[in-house]
Amino acid sequence: MNFTQAVQSGFNNYVTFSGRAPRSEYWYWALFSFIVQIVANMLDMAMGMGLISGLLSLALLLPSIAVGVRRLHDIDRTGWWLLIAFTGIGIILLIVWACIKGTDGPNQYGPDPLG
Repeated sequence: MNFTQAVQSGFNNYVTFSGRAPRSEYWYWALFSFIVQIVANMLDMAMGMGLISGLLSLALLLPSIAVGVRRLHDIDRTGWWLLIAFTGIGIILLIVWACIKGTDGPNQYGPDPLG
């Protein structure tokens, strides 16, 4: 999956919390979100207000959560594991899991997205 396909998939599956997302989809979505947030912050600084960045954060919140849940499904974990991020140290665990290769073949969350 390339960058454009990952961004399209992120928006097409805006609130789809079922299924699986390969590593490429997750990391390209993270890159897209990061770049868009930087641009929004620059626009906010140029305009002297924080409206654009705040609205963009809200707009990207649900698709980012959905991609994260689908990524956890790819490694055969429930999406509820995203809540471990609230512990602070859990963010490290989520990053490690996001880097792990997904389960080969189908698992309880659906068919292999790369198969």
